[in-house]
Amino acid sequence: MTPAPPGAWSRLRKSPVALVTMALLALVFAFAIFGPLLYPAETDPATRAAIPPWKKIVASNYAQVTSSEQFVPPCREHLFGTDVNGRDAFARTIQGARISLVVGLAGALISLVIGTSYGLVSGYVGGRTDGVMMRFVEILYSIPRLIIIILATTAFDHSFKEWLNDHGHSVLVGYSKIIILILALGCIEWLTMARIVRGQVLGLKNLQFVAAARALGQSHVRIILRHLLPNIIGIVIIYLTLTIPTVILVESFLSFLGLGVQPPQASWGSLLADGAQAINPIKSFWWLPLFPAFVMSLTLLALNFLGDALRDALDPRARR
Repeated sequence: MTPAPPGAWSRLRKSPVALVTMALLALVFAFAIFGPLLYPAETDPATRAAIPPWKKIVASNYAQVTSSEQFVPPCREHLFGTDVNGRDAFARTIQGARISLVVGLAGALISLVIGTSYGLVSGYVGGRTDGVMMRFVEILYSIPRLIIIILATTAFDHSFKEWLNDHGHSVLVGYSKIIILILALGCIEWLTMARIVRGQVLGLKNLQFVAAARALGQSHVRIILRHLLPNIIGIVIIYLTLTIPTVILVESFLSFLGLGVQPPQASWGSLLADGAQAINPIKSFWWLPLFPAFVMSLTLLALNFLGDALRDALDPRARR
């Protein structure tokens, strides 16, 4: 794949699908970043008015209980209704977007760095080294990734909290499981990226521009960084947009099972778990699982459509 041509951005702007998905993702990210500051999660039981965020501690924003507001259906005051603790479901969904998107982006970027580096080295060196490196990837493929992630989050959580306390990072103790989850997901999801990059490098390293670089005496590192990497950056970016939804789905699944993000923090997966517990044969509080599932599905769908649009923009030959 050649580097992104000068007209890639103009082709992307001409795609209605790309424009809609980018606008939708921008809206989701804007709500995730600024939403909790503009739309607090709690209401004052005495006045039923929103508590300004500067009048309360951020950590308690999503833990306070207002029993008079339990299980309120969607209305003008609570767009997505309230949960069993009287917390606004819309604000909780925004908070869930923050954590889910951070986990998805950070985990995908870690997998991008590891997978791209591994694939570049494996494909460029070739021979027996390439064979050994790919056999290692196949061994990792054979191990269920969920088992590795679950073992990592349970085995290292306590020791990581102690390390944070000992090194003066006590403010991060409450986020220790999220940090471990990000690292575990990033160290697992790089396998496919490595195989894709390796395949691209195998097709590029014998071309004339690489042979010319070798003839000029350029180092292997310079050839990889200046000649091979720019020629595969397009497919790397495309696959990154597909890795983010995968990481978000895995995190949501683990949080749904209670193995990921822990209360009072919220992610889309933990909100779906809370909503599932609120569904019973006697009375169904349908809004609790519906809205987090809808927002998450819409975000993942937009990311996948954006990946398709980027593929068409960066490689016009892929168009049908």
